[in-house]
Amino acid sequence: MAPSEEDGSMEEKETKKKPLSPFATAWLTFYNITMTAGWLVLAVAMIRFSYQKRTHKGLYRSIQKTLKFFQTFALLEIIHCAVVRTSVLVTGVQVMSRIFMVWFVIHSIRPIQNEESVVLFLVTWTVTEITRYSFYTFNLLNHLPYFIKWARYNFFIILYPIGVVGELLTIYGALPFVKKSGMYSLRLPNKFNVSFDYYTCLIIVMIAYIPLFPQLYFHMLRQRRKVLHGEVIKEKED
Repeated sequence: MAPSEEDGSMEEKETKKKPLSPFATAWLTFYNITMTAGWLVLAVAMIRFSYQKRTHKGLYRSIQKTLKFFQTFALLEIIHCAVVRTSVLVTGVQVMSRIFMVWFVIHSIRPIQNEESVVLFLVTWTVTEITRYSFYTFNLLNHLPYFIKWARYNFFIILYPIGVVGELLTIYGALPFVKKSGMYSLRLPNKFNVSFDYYTCLIIVMIAYIPLFPQLYFHMLRQRRKVLHGEVIKEKED
């Protein structure tokens, strides 16, 4: 589930009480500039493909290497929770949900790669991540343009639900192929004496969106009120 998305997932909270070291600031600045550039490359590639091909079919295959690299690179954000005051739980859920979608759904189940739902969440991910990483970059440089700040805390209102719909439709579309192929499933009897059904796993993942989506979405709405309107909101520390 990715608002970032996509996102209140990796929201950096106030760090005035514990300033970042010069090394941490330099690394985080480098990381966010790199990720901003990476998602910009993805955006340009998607626009170019759509303009030249006039179809969404084949779009994923044309950008898959870049997408996999930068989305997997985002695993570092879980480690970053040790440096910035951020929810490990929220960050972990959002990063791992993206990794799951990229590697265990789109990459693994090729028949769904040309589905419109894939394009739907790829576009929302791209816009969200460009906004989010540029926000972090300018914030670390202490020169945050208001438009970037406004975009960071307003775009998600529309993009997050659209991205979630795209992800759910993609997983749903993958179910028949998974059921037919039995991929990633382990049947009894076997030497480990355990069984695993990937088809059932995907259904459980879809159901998990029901409690998780509202929590993450309202978390971002609270952050929006706090940042844009100066409301003081007490949040539980993880």
